[in-house]
Amino acid sequence: MTVADPTLARVKPSRGRGARERAAWAFVAPAMLAIGLFFAIPVIAALLLSLTDFDIYALANLHNLRFVGLQNYERLLTNPLFWGAMKNTLTFAVLGVPLSIAASLAAAVILNARVVKWRPIWRVMFFAPYVTTLVATAVVWRYLLHTRYGVINWGLESLGLPAVDWLGDPSTSIPAILMFVVWKIFGYNMLIFLAVLQTVPDDLYEAARIDGAGPWKQFRHVTLPAIAPTMLLVSIISVASFFQLFAEPYVMTQGGPAQSTVTVLYFMYEEGFKWWNLGAASAVAFVLFLCILAITLVQLAVAKRVGAYQ
Repeated sequence: MTVADPTLARVKPSRGRGARERAAWAFVAPAMLAIGLFFAIPVIAALLLSLTDFDIYALANLHNLRFVGLQNYERLLTNPLFWGAMKNTLTFAVLGVPLSIAASLAAAVILNARVVKWRPIWRVMFFAPYVTTLVATAVVWRYLLHTRYGVINWGLESLGLPAVDWLGDPSTSIPAILMFVVWKIFGYNMLIFLAVLQTVPDDLYEAARIDGAGPWKQFRHVTLPAIAPTMLLVSIISVASFFQLFAEPYVMTQGGPAQSTVTVLYFMYEEGFKWWNLGAASAVAFVLFLCILAITLVQLAVAKRVGAYQ
């Protein structure tokens, strides 16, 4: 009987692991190349651009380009228009994220109930706004919110209530846009919640019912703990989305009235493509990135502290 060489036994697994690692890198190489070309390189270029005074004159002749260091960031942080845009963006995020998550979760819980009929039809109806063209739906909502001819004000007047200048009053412009944004995006998060709700074992609900738990206690002690990681994911996606609002205020209010709906991304657009201060616009982009990163890290820390994820 031959005895296997222990040296070969040690060498073969290491060679196998090396081959698997090379194969894995070969498979991910195209994706890594695409990320490098279309994400990493533009990000680095934008960072370098934010350290210059790149404007329309430099666009015509690169000899007019000058390195200014952190001057763009210093001017940005002393610009009251930027802080106004940041305040509006925070208002959108603070109000919009809970509203969109609550609407999405409520719709998912209802559609997950077995007593609801024609659930596929309802899913399509709720998800349809997300896949429709944003600009087209924003224009439609402008007419719905019209002060004299809008359907919403017609309904209010039918109830004996006064008409509201939804898009012309600074106190109602943000709520009006929030109504549209929540309606537009909640279907996407609804599908995410619906998918994870269908993975919760029925045995947990059965055990809760045996213990005398009603629908609210079942939702609180069974559903919410089961979907906590997904709730974290949806909240991170929602925060990033609301911090990047642009098309909605651009189409519906053009940043008005009295710049009450100018967001950070809208401010960046005006700096870069209205005034052609591309260096300053790049600085705005990086400040926005740092804000989103900081809030995401806070969300992760809070979620880890309460046990939403490991």
